[in-house]
Amino acid sequence: MANRDVIVVGASAGGVEALSRLARNLPQDLPASVFVVLHIPAQSTSLLPMILSRAGSLPASHPEDGERIENGHIYVAPPDRHLMIEPGRIRVVRGPTENRHRPAIDPLFRSAARAYGPRVIGVILTGTLDDGTAGLVAVKIAGGLAVVQDPSDAFCAGMPKSALRYVEVDYVLPLREIGPLLTRLSRDSLESVVGPVSEEMVKETKLAEFDMETMQDDDKPGTPSAFSCPDCSGVLWEIEEGNLLRFRCRVGHAYSTDSMNGAQDEAIERALWAGLRALEERAALSRRMAKHARERNMEGIAIPFEEKLRHTEEQAELLREVLLADQKT
Repeated sequence: MANRDVIVVGASAGGVEALSRLARNLPQDLPASVFVVLHIPAQSTSLLPMILSRAGSLPASHPEDGERIENGHIYVAPPDRHLMIEPGRIRVVRGPTENRHRPAIDPLFRSAARAYGPRVIGVILTGTLDDGTAGLVAVKIAGGLAVVQDPSDAFCAGMPKSALRYVEVDYVLPLREIGPLLTRLSRDSLESVVGPVSEEMVKETKLAEFDMETMQDDDKPGTPSAFSCPDCSGVLWEIEEGNLLRFRCRVGHAYSTDSMNGAQDEAIERALWAGLRALEERAALSRRMAKHARERNMEGIAIPFEEKLRHTEEQAELLREVLLADQKT
């Protein structure tokens, strides 16, 4: 009989310390593989495998694409790559960003749910916003277990709170108790190793892998929305899973509601700053033209430019006030 031998873990802010403590509590003979996604900048160098190897008794590494899965090993997503799972092997792919991250937690959890169903244990640790929530929903749909760090115990409670809001979580525990729980759960035998996998889950997994056939398929998951993708300006499709609403574009960029709000806030701020720059340039040009006309006693030309200057400076001041107010909130 099979056991729960696939453990997928997602963390963000405060994640290095949390993952180190988790690794410390996993035994050398753990009958499972552990897959970890920590949000890190795309151009950074990740020392997390070395940190986790030193913290506990299990070896940790950045896997190669196509590497075979082995029990008693921690596989860490490398920078600027999604970590995903297929039956028996690991995928390391530079697919579209999800929730404005690569690596992102949702692609790992979703691919694990598709490949291993009830054999999967999904774990959400400390972090901001809500990456991992949709992936944990997929784990549960496929028959797996959901474990979430107690928000009061987390360095950042955003990700745990989001998971608890939208997912029927099996265990909510402080970090010190999660390692022993995973050890116990991984030793349990399963009567069934086949879980339900929807066509939408398969499509979304392939989109994260940058599968061209899936990208070109007109039958997208969800329904067309009135919103455009902040990354590529394509049409976003709404995807509903229970109470959870998500968005994905034709080429695969995916957003939770929190990440979508964040992306729109950034786009609005960029537009406001661009507008302020354009107004300041127009004011500078009007000032120069008015001065040029005054120096030549051309009052009829100078006055319209001076009026335009005053109007433009008033508009620029309004934009500055909006930008300053936004920074204070």
